[in-house]
Amino acid sequence: MLTISQLAATAGVTVRAVRHYHQVGLLPEPERDSSGYRRYPAQAAVDLIRIKTLAEAGVPLARIDALRHAQPAEFAEAVAEIDAELRRKMDQLAEHRRRIAALASGDGLVLPPEVVANLDRMRALGVSERTLRLERDTWILLQAVDPAALPRWAAAKKASFEDPETVRLFLRCDESLGWEPDDPRVDEFIEELYAWELEHEHDAAEVDHTRFAFSRVTEASPTWQRILAELDHRRRTAAAPAART
Repeated sequence: MLTISQLAATAGVTVRAVRHYHQVGLLPEPERDSSGYRRYPAQAAVDLIRIKTLAEAGVPLARIDALRHAQPAEFAEAVAEIDAELRRKMDQLAEHRRRIAALASGDGLVLPPEVVANLDRMRALGVSERTLRLERDTWILLQAVDPAALPRWAAAKKASFEDPETVRLFLRCDESLGWEPDDPRVDEFIEELYAWELEHEHDAAEVDHTRFAFSRVTEASPTWQRILAELDHRRRTAAAPAART
């Protein structure tokens, strides 16, 4: 007969594990003897070793008792089911690892490759990390607003890098985030941006459609609240006469 410590040592588990198996009903707990000790027969050691072996193989504790008493065909079927479940969990863990690894690359976790490439291009042009964070957040919101249109917007952004004037304005936008709203340069910059919009036939309807996405920029910069509000006012003023004709 074995004490609980001797039983645990024989099976290669802890006393705490033995007590846990008692609690979940996998291993019967003997009554105390006249000396106040619980004594375990050799069969308990055999049972405990089988329980440990199944648990270490990945069998859920809830299924161990049934497997211990299953016929060979039932055992094989149950093992096949457990193996399939383990494979599913392995696939899930592999996907989690892939997503965790993507965190290291930052933008690629939530944005498609063409958008990430544009962000990398902006970084290479010297755009600040503050502006890049705002740009990334804006693209995340654009993707939520209209995911079907995202490839078109990303392609247009990529093409814009070939225009020196547009690149200059990108860098000016980056610089202006640090200006005060009443900085004299703001008025001049609004004129430049509006002229650029007119030259590129800016679509006011699309501006309305993506207003929520660009709100991330206005949240971060009072100056850009003023710039975007003024541009919006000019678009609406220009559109009013056309609507009346």
